[in-house]
This record gives sequence, structure tokens and C-alpha cells, in this order.
Amino acid sequence: MLLLALVSWQVAADGPLLGLDRWIRHSVALLRQAGGTALDGAAQSLSDLGSTVPAVPVLLGAGALAAWRSRRTGRPSWWLPLPVAALAALLIPLLVVPAKAYFARPGPLGLPLQPHEWGWYPSGHTTTACVSYGVGALLVGRTLAAAGRRLLYGLTALLGLGVGWGLIWCDYHWFLDVLAGWCLAGLLLLCLARWLPGRRES
Repeated sequence: MLLLALVSWQVAADGPLLGLDRWIRHSVALLRQAGGTALDGAAQSLSDLGSTVPAVPVLLGAGALAAWRSRRTGRPSWWLPLPVAALAALLIPLLVVPAKAYFARPGPLGLPLQPHEWGWYPSGHTTTACVSYGVGALLVGRTLAAAGRRLLYGLTALLGLGVGWGLIWCDYHWFLDVLAGWCLAGLLLLCLARWLPGRRES
């Protein structure tokens, strides 16, 4: 929360921390010029995973899968993953769109915002990916044994990092946009993990 507040303050005030954005963008451009274009396809594919499709359908599907697995094992409140997944899907635009409109930050290309654009901060693709896949993993993970749960959580974290890297590599977002998306999703996932009923420890 403190990191998100710091970054948001710097973006709003055009503070010195924005120099980190420019340095990272310049460094990534040098890497691409030095022959890193072989990574362009992977970066594009990862950044696309932050789109509403496929992220939200995966979230809703994970909620349905978790409910089905919970019902099979006779767990109380087996239906809970369904409204949780739907609520998470609704929270994504409610968190991101007002922030984008408030900060109205131009993207890395420096083009002025068009009337139909909200801005680049925080990254909607990063938030969408990390919330969708993260909540889905939390819901399904509570129906798995400990080893499977740890594997699922680890792979989901790597996926969230990969989406952010893809957005920066493709020059779609500044680093701080992505960092804010990670922070937003992390706060939501932390609250959800504390609120959900206890998981099965097997």
C-alpha cells in the first residue's frame, strides 16, 4: 500500500522517480536493438494475456471449477467461489478506470490522450491479469493438496510477472504503470486470501 501511494504521488507530481521509467524504457530499447527482437513474440503473447479476454473468462471458469470441486468433497459454502469470481471481475474496472481517468498519464510513446482514452496509469492489462489469474488460483488452490496449491500459486505469480514484462518490452506501458498494477492486484489478493474460508491442509 505504501509503495502504491509513493508511486501514485510521483506520477501525479511528475516527481524524480519517473526517471526510473525513462531509464528502464531506454535500457529495454537498447536490448531490442542488440538483437533481443527474438523475444518480441513471447512478449506480445504474454501482454495479450492481460486483455479482458482471455483473463476474465479464465477467472469465471476457475470460480466454477472451484465450486464444483468443493461440492464434490462436501465442503460447506461450496458455492462461494462463484460470486467471488464474479465480484472480482467487476472490481477490476472499478479499481482501474477511475484511477486512469484521474492521473491521465500519457503512454511511453508520448502521444497526447485522445477523448476516448483514460490514460496509462495504472496498467489495466497488468491489473486484469494479476487479479483474474490470481483470484482464480486462490479459489482453485483451496480445493487442492498443499503441493499442488504451491505449484499453482507459483506459476500464477510468474504469469503475472510475465504479463508486466511483456507490456514493458513491447513499449505499451511505463514500468511504474505496471508496478502500480501489481500493487493493486496484490492488495486485493491479500484481502481475499484473509477473508476466504480456511483451505484444506493436505
